[in-house]
Amino acid sequence: MADPIVFNGGVRGNWKVTRQQSVEGSGLADVAFVDRGTAADAAAAWTLSGVTSNLRYTNAAEKKILDATPSVLAKPGATRGALIPITKSAAWWGMAQDERRAVLEDRSQHIAIGSDYLSVVSRQLVHCRDQEGAQFDFLTWFEFAPENEARFDDLLAKLRATPEWGYIEREVELRLEKVS
Repeated sequence: MADPIVFNGGVRGNWKVTRQQSVEGSGLADVAFVDRGTAADAAAAWTLSGVTSNLRYTNAAEKKILDATPSVLAKPGATRGALIPITKSAAWWGMAQDERRAVLEDRSQHIAIGSDYLSVVSRQLVHCRDQEGAQFDFLTWFEFAPENEARFDDLLAKLRATPEWGYIEREVELRLEKVS
């Protein structure tokens, strides 16, 4: 199993929170910093954790595109970030995997949309749905340079306008700036 990826929200961390909002459903306690690491911090207002996993909905052609433009975290100049925890509805999880794939890609073009931004937005999907006590299904982590923030906003707007987002029941967005 992969090592856990842990996000602690509190009064210290390696990323300063510049904006925090509940997009859908309940939010998280407001915090000044997010620390991205591998261990929980007992002093944190909240801790979210999960693991990276295999590609669950990606076909061979899409994997080839993703492999051609790898998502590399901590690129020089990538001093902006976002942590977006997401929970999908029981209706989503009640569908068979091929039905979820049809909504995700055939109807929503999620992978295709994201692929258009791979050169300027690094991303990591952290799975937590199957962990005991998990507050969210996924923790989506993004890093980008300040000059690419408008492109990141465009990516989010396109994804949130898709049929897939009709299955989101909880989404929190934290915008971040790397602490030097």
